[in-house]
Amino acid sequence: MRKDIILSGVGGQGILSIAIILAEAAMHEGFNVKQAEVHGMSVRGSEVHSNLRISSLPIFSDLISKGTADLILSLEPLEMLRYLPYISKEGWVVANSAPIKDLIHYPDIEEVLEDLAALPHIILVDADRIAGEQGLILASNMVILGAAATLLELEDETLRQAIRNHFENKGEDIVEMNLEAYRLGREVIVNQSAL
Repeated sequence: MRKDIILSGVGGQGILSIAIILAEAAMHEGFNVKQAEVHGMSVRGSEVHSNLRISSLPIFSDLISKGTADLILSLEPLEMLRYLPYISKEGWVVANSAPIKDLIHYPDIEEVLEDLAALPHIILVDADRIAGEQGLILASNMVILGAAATLLELEDETLRQAIRNHFENKGEDIVEMNLEAYRLGREVIVNQSAL
């Protein structure tokens, strides 16, 4: 198994939490993992992205080359467009359709979403709405993780345990909030598949 994953978004959205959870789950299942991350300025709203490589074979570089990513997870649609050159022809994109509107000079969101919808393998999820309707707005990143889970080739229970481990020091309420958001993301994909 090999998965080269790019995670993108802006500061404060929980990109690095997703990367840590995926890395832990993959290592628990016996895979090799390499991760590299880039932080923008240390303020909410700056660019954050991570390269996460998971493989059953040794990994010699922690960076993903253009045109080779198997999966891009994005918590912000405009940031997603920045990484499109990295996706392989067979690669999948799972993106939040809700923009961070306080970003300066944000283009027309409808045009951004049209560009994304034209991709051959895309799952667009309004993670902010899904999380917000359940009072889980701080866990919209886990909705995106749940939506991507079936593309990851990792066991559901392993991912759930990695979520639990990541948030356990924040208390059981936070753990349950994030597990519920993850479940809602998975449910969106199951419901779409049933149509």
